[in-house]
Amino acid sequence: MPSRATKIVATLGPASSDPAMLEAMIRAGVNVVRLNFSHGKAQDHIDRATLVREAAQRAGREVAIMADLQGPKIRVGKFADGKVMLEPGQPFVLDASRTEPGDIHGVGLDYKELPRDVKAGDTLLLNDGLIVMTVDKVVGAAVHTTVKLGGELSNNKGINKQGGGLTAPALTAKDMDDIKTAMGLKADYVAVSFPKNATDMELARQLCNVASSDGHKPGLIAKIERAEAIPELDNILKVSDGIMVARGDLAVEVGNAAVPGLQKHMIKRARELDKLVITATQMMESMIVNPVPTRAEVSDVANAVLDGTDAVMLSAETAAGKYPLETVQMMAAVCHEAEKTDHDPLDDDFVGAHFNRIDYAIAMGALFTAHHLKAKAIVALTDSGSTALWMSRHSVRMPIYALTPKVSTQRKMALMRNVRPLLMDTSADRDTALADAEAHLKKRGIVQTGDVYAITVGEPMGTPGGTNTLKICRAA
Repeated sequence: MPSRATKIVATLGPASSDPAMLEAMIRAGVNVVRLNFSHGKAQDHIDRATLVREAAQRAGREVAIMADLQGPKIRVGKFADGKVMLEPGQPFVLDASRTEPGDIHGVGLDYKELPRDVKAGDTLLLNDGLIVMTVDKVVGAAVHTTVKLGGELSNNKGINKQGGGLTAPALTAKDMDDIKTAMGLKADYVAVSFPKNATDMELARQLCNVASSDGHKPGLIAKIERAEAIPELDNILKVSDGIMVARGDLAVEVGNAAVPGLQKHMIKRARELDKLVITATQMMESMIVNPVPTRAEVSDVANAVLDGTDAVMLSAETAAGKYPLETVQMMAAVCHEAEKTDHDPLDDDFVGAHFNRIDYAIAMGALFTAHHLKAKAIVALTDSGSTALWMSRHSVRMPIYALTPKVSTQRKMALMRNVRPLLMDTSADRDTALADAEAHLKKRGIVQTGDVYAITVGEPMGTPGGTNTLKICRAA
């Protein structure tokens, strides 16, 4: 498998739950496995996490597990016949008080607050924007609309309001229970759906801390899919470990045309603030049913890579598609080819830069020096993974090998662009640790006798945030 900087997140589902298939996907390049908490019960997720850990062990590598919370169910209810066909110009009532199944005239709501959130003149988008309705009036619990863009509306399809403004809380009672499950199975990342502001993410972190019985702290990923989250992006980033550019719901709220520009902005801001970023939704959608992607999908993945995303994500393609393994293989190949054309000049990143932390300055010094010496590799002995994260925010032509004694840190670093996390016991003695690190690298064929590499380390060893030494080595 060729060396690749961009990581791949794959969603687990019926198509990928066979142990042999999952192992093959990990060998083909999956770095993070997403458990979608919108489907299944707590025990299902616990069983799937075990499946992932066992498959990763057989494949000989560690992968991260990301628990993706469902978030609020802003959906219509069910129909008597499972679906209705709506025609442009017809009236249709969304009724929060309705208990009987829906029909051609109207349907109940899972989201009971909708009548309070909308007013006459608002535009509602259902089923990912395929159906458009204009609100005529709100009478009690009933939202009276006129269908503008018709089509088939079936059970439990989602509702968005153009421009945003639905008040549903990001964390529901189900999400709070699911956080306990995620902490129990030691999820490396928890993705929070529909956060509007930093407070939503801070609450999620508090819930994770309360649910942790042994101090396990997952990385928190904010899924940016509400219009309200865009002006709050920097504040959300500052209290999160990363974001997901969730292009489905976001596109429905802000319009398809606005999403590419927002995607570039979000990736740029995440990198500038030393945060992670995942680009998601419909990246290789056609491979759900076809063995090859469209040219447009290939370009979409490549452009996300060139923008500097840490990871690209597969959803239904690997969860329910006909070609889960081929999709992972294709995505890995596209990422690899796109990275060959990535020529960001590293020196520009340091013009006017100011470093106010020793460990951060050491990380930047390692990047700069290794780049100009054309070193074979950059190596970070890291306890928390912070040094590797900081290095990974900059485009550099050589891989970053992060050696850590903690499996939890190794798994968390699986999401970081251009970071190859390896497990290594570190000695309390610095010189022994440096010698062990070189032996580790030589054994894996990463460096050979005579190769130059840069290595960062902290003294005393094993102190998070204690990186204070940069050494340029020539392998013996």
